Amino acid sequence: MKVICDRAGLVDSLNLVGGVVVARTPKPALTCVKLTADASSLTLAATDLEVALRLNTPRVEVETPGEALIPADKLGQIVRESNDPTLTLEVTEDVAHIRGQDAHFQVFGHQASEFPPVPEFTGDADFEIAAADLRQLLNQTTFATARENSRYAINGVLIERESDKLTVVATDGRRLALAKSSCKSAKKDNRSAIIPTKALTMLSKLIDESESDVRVRIADNQVLFACDDAVLTSKLVEGTFPPYKDVIPREGDKKATLDSQALTSAVRRAALLTNEESKGVRFAFEDGKLTLASRAPEMGEAEVTLDVADYNGDAIEIGFNPQFVLDVLKVVHTDQVQLELKAPNKPGVLRTGPNFLYVIMPVNLQ
Repeated sequence: MKVICDRAGLVDSLNLVGGVVVARTPKPALTCVKLTADASSLTLAATDLEVALRLNTPRVEVETPGEALIPADKLGQIVRESNDPTLTLEVTEDVAHIRGQDAHFQVFGHQASEFPPVPEFTGDADFEIAAADLRQLLNQTTFATARENSRYAINGVLIERESDKLTVVATDGRRLALAKSSCKSAKKDNRSAIIPTKALTMLSKLIDESESDVRVRIADNQVLFACDDAVLTSKLVEGTFPPYKDVIPREGDKKATLDSQALTSAVRRAALLTNEESKGVRFAFEDGKLTLASRAPEMGEAEVTLDVADYNGDAIEIGFNPQFVLDVLKVVHTDQVQLELKAPNKPGVLRTGPNFLYVIMPVNLQ
């Protein structure tokens, strides 16, 4: 195999597939990237046996088609450190020769046949969605997933399609993020799947600047995403996702409309005097005013007052983890948010309209 590659394009491709490659494994092939050159294109593939990615590298000239299996870390380091606009990559008997204008590297690889098969996107899609819409759905939900929780189902993100409506839900048991969008679908049957967070993080990077539609197909125990010149495949998370509709409180009788930026600033400042023992910030609402207060032994106290233009309901005090509030404020893109409350021991609901809500459990303030 011999190809001449645009170095910048190859760097971008290796950075993407590098997110799938595992660093430590008893299977050397899984630490590698597989290169497949046909008459006119170069495809890179990587897998950790749970998530797999294949994508075409732009701006290549193929002199000799073929396959190769090369350690991803060394190939990536060499390509990134090079200053050449183009690099020649030639593989002979499992040894890769990488040449620039003033350098020549030899990297020992493995037989391409050792690499596990990586699925291709075949057949019709279950649905299609604009990359920009999918980016927003993932951005507004994946941050709320559990990290290494014993309840494996909430380590992933639930995707539900009903006709041409798509709902994405994530929770870690203490908060829940739900976002909705429309999609294109020719299939009448509704589909749902729990997708690992790692796969969706990779997907976000793949479609970061894409303006194309993303095709999605759920088959057996896996999901496939196809966009531009890339296909991402992931096994689905086993188990049952919590009944999230039961978690969402009915409309609270205390509602406040808040300026997003002002609230962000106020929560950040109030959180300055919290620690591991006292993580909570007290939210005290009354007519026209929100007072945020925190207190940490041996540190001190903080109090920040925020004007509230629109508050309906009786006065209430409730404690929230400030980081959970800041997390959601990072992903909303509206000037104002609405916070609905019912009681100090009941969850609060933050909304930005009909297509996004965030449920946050209160914390006990002693």
